[in-house]
Amino acid sequence: MTSTIEPTSAQAAQRAVAELREHAAEWANWSVEEKVVMLRELVSRADDQAAWWVETAAKGKQLEPGSVWVAEEWVSGPWAFIEWCQAAIETLNAIREGQLPHWPPVRASSRGIAIVRVFPASRWDAILLNGVSAEVHMQEGVTPQNLGDHVGAFYAQEDPPGTVAVVLGAGNITSIAVLDSIYRLFVMGHVVMLKMNPVNEWMGPVFESILEPLVARGWLRFAYGGAEIGKLLTTHELVDEIHLTGSEHTYDAIVFGVGPEGQRRKASNEPLNTKPVTAELGGVGPSIVVPGGAWTAQDIRFQAENIVTQKLHNSGHNCVAAQVLVVPDEWALTDELLDAIEAVMRELPPRAAWYPGADTRQSDAAARHTDHVLIPNGDVPRTILCNVPADEDHFAFQEEFFGVVLAVTRLPGATPAEFWSNAVAFANDRLRGTLGATVTIHPSVRGDLGEAFDRGIEELRYGAIGVNIWNAAAYLLARGAWGAYPGHQPTDIQSGVGTVHNAFMFDKPAKTVVTGPFAPMPRAWKTGDFHLAPKPLWFVTNKTAHITARRVTHFAARPSFAGLPGIFAAALRG
Repeated sequence: MTSTIEPTSAQAAQRAVAELREHAAEWANWSVEEKVVMLRELVSRADDQAAWWVETAAKGKQLEPGSVWVAEEWVSGPWAFIEWCQAAIETLNAIREGQLPHWPPVRASSRGIAIVRVFPASRWDAILLNGVSAEVHMQEGVTPQNLGDHVGAFYAQEDPPGTVAVVLGAGNITSIAVLDSIYRLFVMGHVVMLKMNPVNEWMGPVFESILEPLVARGWLRFAYGGAEIGKLLTTHELVDEIHLTGSEHTYDAIVFGVGPEGQRRKASNEPLNTKPVTAELGGVGPSIVVPGGAWTAQDIRFQAENIVTQKLHNSGHNCVAAQVLVVPDEWALTDELLDAIEAVMRELPPRAAWYPGADTRQSDAAARHTDHVLIPNGDVPRTILCNVPADEDHFAFQEEFFGVVLAVTRLPGATPAEFWSNAVAFANDRLRGTLGATVTIHPSVRGDLGEAFDRGIEELRYGAIGVNIWNAAAYLLARGAWGAYPGHQPTDIQSGVGTVHNAFMFDKPAKTVVTGPFAPMPRAWKTGDFHLAPKPLWFVTNKTAHITARRVTHFAARPSFAGLPGIFAAALRG
């Protein structure tokens, strides 16, 4: 969709930053009670304007108004935003009362690190996403005994001076820009200059309307334009910190500069911009299929739809889209699963690859790996790179496709335990980036592996891990932390540094692990997995997802038992 947004002038940007600086201390010292009231107002405004949000996003992404894929815009748009606000309200209410947020008993990892179960956190969670659970694993040094010392650091300060942050918004998922901004506002206590990404700046009027109460008080400002206005803001003397969602190249340009001089600075670790920078930068994400167990034909089909969703959601324009499908070379069902994945891709109707450069990235990938399958999809074919050698430094392991290309690599392993060990090592050591990984495993095999499987999950160096559920679920679950696995350095930033979402306001989260059902109900009951979850509404094959997602979004704003029958009626038809 062609944007009609006028770029922000240098003078207007300067004025906006000065206004933010003027109000920074006021916001930092605003009472927790008043912030709760503010969040409640934002929930109401987002609920009232959710349809506008989704209609604008769908038009920008070239989706037909009645398409089931519009569900993606409900789920990753207003629903994600409302869920975060509601979760943050609960945390702030606990802080206001001088208490820690309520969570179930905390357990310790094999190394003594605190692991906190963050989902389900309410009866509504347990009803709407039955069978889904999530835990946040903390960083080294955070134990069950001292966890309370690592929650809500900003609110432990007395008379904070106020901080001005620039947030550079993402261009793909519409809620990223606003979620990153309100995280800075309500968790870190910063006032925010939000620069919209030129790719989806058409969302700006929607966001300005929903967030108007923050704009009116001088705590949030919007800016539009390209690299020139971005450089002005990120180098401004009144700006204290920077957060971006984007690419490594953008991070390097901000921190070290561009051209040969920027490369020299990066090589010698001489930052041009010394402001603190946090970033979520995507990467090469694996989807690992562990062999074994009594898979049925229905299981193969369901997991094929699951894997295709991980690739084709939002036309593949996701930082945690599955890029490398890691399958067992010695499993009898590997080829059958791969055939089912191709079949699902062929069955889906064409969809626009709307993000700039998608065609070039796809054609380049196909040209560089000739053993591939092309599936018609308008101008940019869905592409499977077959038999990518696991023992080579293949470009598919290093370069993010950000589009409709899926690479398949096979690993050895005579037993599920051997394959699982090989897969963990491969994901950790061969793939660039640490944002998200997904693991598919039959419940009986997981039970047989026991501690060995749990140890592998602990060892995986990824910020979001999904077990029998796409790891992107960690993005939707507000109390989970979202960001790269800790440890990247500025000269090799990969998937970035820092955390967002994290509505429990943990100071040192390392990763979020989300677990979902291997199969939908009632078929799952045959494996002893007693849950009530139908086909997930984010599946690209869900026939009623657009209806269910709309109803769930409004339910999140005003939960009640009266809203459940309509949700279940739509979900069961999916």
